Amino acid sequence: QFWETGGNQEMPPKKDAGVKGGKSKQIQAAKASAGKAGGGGGKAKKKKWSKGKQKDKVTNLVLFDKPTYEKLVNEVPKYKLITPSIISERLKVNGSLARKGIKELIAK
Repeated sequence: QFWETGGNQEMPPKKDAGVKGGKSKQIQAAKASAGKAGGGGGKAKKKKWSKGKQKDKVTNLVLFDKPTYEKLVNEVPKYKLITPSIISERLKVNGSLARKGIKELIAK
């Protein structure tokens, strides 16, 4: 046991590098060569932040026009789920206009 020997336990000899763990040498060599090519630790090119995915700006109607109002009256009651978000997406209307449309449909 380790504690019985007073802490002077010798480790077993290492296995051949060619049998197992051969890739680690290759990885270390690749990292070393990449480090030299970069020109030092802090001198590498600064990372450019990506702009991210930007959603296209949609121009939604702020007032009902005749064809959109007809769609609201005829198609929306047939939807399985009616929310301001869904109406806004499908009819391309403003969110507040979608809410008013739902209130009007409830009133009818």
